[in-house]
Amino acid sequence: MDLMCPLVDPRWCHLSQQPYVVQIILVSSDMHQGRKKRPPTHLPPITKPQPYVILHVRYKFRRCFVLRFQSSFTESSQLRTMAAQISGVSSTCSAGSFRDQSPGLAFDSLSSTRSSTISFSSNLNANLSIKCLETRRHHKSSTICSAVAVENNSGQIELDTTLSPRVNSVKPSKTVAITDQATALVEAGVPVVRLAAGEPDFDTPAVIAEAGINAIREGYTRYTPNAGTLELRTAICKKLKEENGISYTPDQIVVSNGAKQSILQAILAVCSPGDEVIVPAPFWVSYPEMARLADATPVILPASISENFLLDPKLLESKLTEKSRLLILCSPSNPTGSVYPKKLLQDIAQVVAKHPRLLVISDEIYEHIIYAPAVHTSFASLPGMWERTLTVNGFSKAFAMTGWRLGYIAGPKHFIAACNKIQSQSTSGASSVSQKAAVAALGMGHAGGEAVSHMVKAFRERRDFLLSFFRELDGVKISEPQGAFYLFLDFSYYYGTEVDGFGLIKDSESLCRYLLEKGQVALVPGDAFGDDSCIRISYAASLPDLQTAADRIKEAILALKTTVSL
Repeated sequence: MDLMCPLVDPRWCHLSQQPYVVQIILVSSDMHQGRKKRPPTHLPPITKPQPYVILHVRYKFRRCFVLRFQSSFTESSQLRTMAAQISGVSSTCSAGSFRDQSPGLAFDSLSSTRSSTISFSSNLNANLSIKCLETRRHHKSSTICSAVAVENNSGQIELDTTLSPRVNSVKPSKTVAITDQATALVEAGVPVVRLAAGEPDFDTPAVIAEAGINAIREGYTRYTPNAGTLELRTAICKKLKEENGISYTPDQIVVSNGAKQSILQAILAVCSPGDEVIVPAPFWVSYPEMARLADATPVILPASISENFLLDPKLLESKLTEKSRLLILCSPSNPTGSVYPKKLLQDIAQVVAKHPRLLVISDEIYEHIIYAPAVHTSFASLPGMWERTLTVNGFSKAFAMTGWRLGYIAGPKHFIAACNKIQSQSTSGASSVSQKAAVAALGMGHAGGEAVSHMVKAFRERRDFLLSFFRELDGVKISEPQGAFYLFLDFSYYYGTEVDGFGLIKDSESLCRYLLEKGQVALVPGDAFGDDSCIRISYAASLPDLQTAADRIKEAILALKTTVSL
């Protein structure tokens, strides 16, 4: 009858229709081993105006704990904090005691000779007090109930500062955090070489900039249609037909404030709570968090450096279920630079075709930054995939327009209309000036013309320099990128090293902190992308900056090598 390591299942944590009523169910781990029966939720209705807590334990129902409380005055934040502290309970029926494994909260159940007690950690409001209201025990039904009242003696009204569980489930972006940290160091006078952000170091091509300037001068500064101007959507349709071999009409396009918004809106539009979003790893940091924002579950499918970080169709097939709703593909890839060959995409398409609920988001934001002989293939161009695919692209990477904030999504009208609806109630249409500039960008010629070709040539030169450099470092594993402007290198050989004046390098995050502090180079740890053995290096920086960074990294790594050798 022991209850060890119970779990808090977020599907069973909800707000009832009564004001400020919260119910949390703690379930023992054995309920997650093939048992689908749900715990009871038919607790007594809450009728009293004061806040109170009910602890409900029913042994017949595979031993679960229900903590339910109401707060109609000032105790909501404290009670939520109290509930959040419940991380585990272990008990035995014979002993009749329940004790929280965390240092913050303890329960003692009823016995024939004593009443129940609840204790709180010291970081809760000191003015909270607990009073026993009711106790009862039913031997036949093996049910134990305890009710307590929570009083606030402070006399002050406290603001409820709790956040949405949806927001609390989302992790902050490490790429943004490290970029901001590196920028702050530079502004403070520290000569940090910033190789963390995924942003081209080139200026926006002049023809694009002039189109934006002219739009301002000509007064083109008002709202546009929510989905984007007809002029731009028509130009996007032309581009997708000529360059990608996929046909759309303007009403199958939505222009947004960056491709990131396009992806988020697509996930929100098609996912229901409990749906699964399949994310091959390494992945762009935002994919899993976007799934969580939609109350969907990200399912991570790892790929190894020996496979060039490409998804194995057999692994995909083995992980798909009736809950699988979305597969997200990114080619060329952020963070690895890997490009999916057409044959591999065809194999993946055959797997996708077997599942009627499964849709695909094809993130093609890096399509023009690709190095021969690699060739880009749009997933929607494959037989039978147009109806299932939401193609996302934009202007930030290839056209060096990161600050213009413009992306777009193309797909079947039913799904695109849903994305348009979400956008209409959030940001509305994208910048009118940026849309005029984007029309000019699409008019520069096939794949961006000479201006984009010049940038891609420079990226390739930088990539080749870094590949040559890192091949000389012992213990570093390399997958040669075929596109984008990132290296994703395996540095796990150096994990476990103790460094004087710094501490233990145990993972990608500590290694990146070491390289920032000792080498003054800002990189992104691989755990942000789902592979802790690697770090991401952006070579969207000038060649002199890359040479400086390489020298600093080498010096810092050689210090580790000496320690590892010893």
